[in-house]
Amino acid sequence: MQAAPPPAGAAPADSVAADSAAVDSVAVDSAVTPLDSVLVDPSEGVGALGRNVGQATEALAEGDVGVALDILLQAVLRFAIENLLPAVLVGLAFWVVYRVVQGLLRRALQRARRVDAGVQQLILRFTRFTVLAIATIAVLDELGIAIAPFIAGLGIAGIALGFAAQDTVQNLIAGVTILLDRPFAVGDNIELQDTFGTVEEITLRTTRVRTLNNEMAILPNATVISAKVINHSMLRALRVVVAFGIAYKEDPEEARRVALATTAGDGRLHPDYDPSVAVTGLGASSVDMALRLYLRDPQLEIPVRFEYTERVFQALRAADIEIPFPHLQLFIDEAKAFEGTPLLGPDGAAVRGAQNEPPREPPPVEPPGGADDEPSGRGGSGAS
Repeated sequence: MQAAPPPAGAAPADSVAADSAAVDSVAVDSAVTPLDSVLVDPSEGVGALGRNVGQATEALAEGDVGVALDILLQAVLRFAIENLLPAVLVGLAFWVVYRVVQGLLRRALQRARRVDAGVQQLILRFTRFTVLAIATIAVLDELGIAIAPFIAGLGIAGIALGFAAQDTVQNLIAGVTILLDRPFAVGDNIELQDTFGTVEEITLRTTRVRTLNNEMAILPNATVISAKVINHSMLRALRVVVAFGIAYKEDPEEARRVALATTAGDGRLHPDYDPSVAVTGLGASSVDMALRLYLRDPQLEIPVRFEYTERVFQALRAADIEIPFPHLQLFIDEAKAFEGTPLLGPDGAAVRGAQNEPPREPPPVEPPGGADDEPSGRGGSGAS
C-alpha cells in the first residue's frame, strides 16, 4: 500500500524543520550579536581575530587542515601588524610622556616652598593615575575593545562600592581635607590623643607617625581630622618646661640662680626668648618650680628636656639645695596614756630598748578601809 502524496502547496517536513532551525539560529544570532558588537567590534582588532579563529576551527572540523592554518596565520599576522604593534607603540609613548611629566612635576614641586610633602605626593599620584587611565583607554581602543561599556559598568559598581565601603570613602575625603587644610606636615612633631611622634607620611587613607620608641603608628584620617591635634613644630619657637622642686627651708631665689646658670652658652636656645624660672605651686612637701626654655629647632624638644632635667638636678645637688621627696613624720604630744609604760620614760620621752627590760611588778593593793580596819585580836588581846 503506497503512502498518500502530500497535498499540493505543502512543504516537506524536513524542509520545515530546517527552516525552523534556521529561524532559531537567526534569533540566537540576533540576540548575541548586539552584545558582542557592544563589547568588541567584530570587523577589526580582537573581534576580527576571534571571527577568523572560528572560521579556522570550522575548516579544521571539516578536515581542511591547510585552509585552517592559512586562515589562522593570516588572522594572527593581520592582528599583530594592524592592532598589536600600534597598541604597544601607544603604550610606550604614554610611558615616555609619564616619565617626562613626573620629572617636570617633581622639579617644580621641589622648588615650591609653600607646597608640603603630603600635597606633593597627592599631585604625583593623581598624575600617575590619570596618565595610566588614558593610556589604558588608548591601548584598548587600538586592540578593538570598546571601553565605554566598561566605564558604565564601573560607574554602577562604584555606587555599590561606595555604600559598602563608607569608612574607606570617609578616610579618603578626610585625607584630602588634611592635605588641603595642612594642620601638620611631614616632619612635624604632633600629639594626637595618646600618641606623640613625628609625621612620616600622609596618604589619602591614613597618617603615619613615628613614635619615640621608633614604632610606626598608622592612624585613620577620619580619626585624625575629628580629634584634637597639638602641633609642636608649626611655630618658629617651642617652649620646653623642666619641672623641679626644692625644700621649704631653701631660698627660691638661690634655686633660680642655680637653674639659670645651667643654660649659659647653649646655642640651641632661641635668642629672642630668655630662659626663666618661676614658682609654679606650693606642694605638700616642696616648693614647685619650673625652668622654661625656648628652642630654635622644635625637633630637639625631647632630648633637650631630658638633658636639662639632669642638669638641674646636678646643679641643685652641687649647690647643697635640698630636693625633697615625700616622707611622713609622726609627732605625739601629751601622750598621757603611755606614761609609766615601757614606751615613755619618766620625762615623757621614748625609752630605747624598753622592750628588752623585764616587766615591772604591779604595786601592792591595799584592802578596803585601810590599816585602821584590821581586827584588834591580831597579834594579842584587847584591853581587859
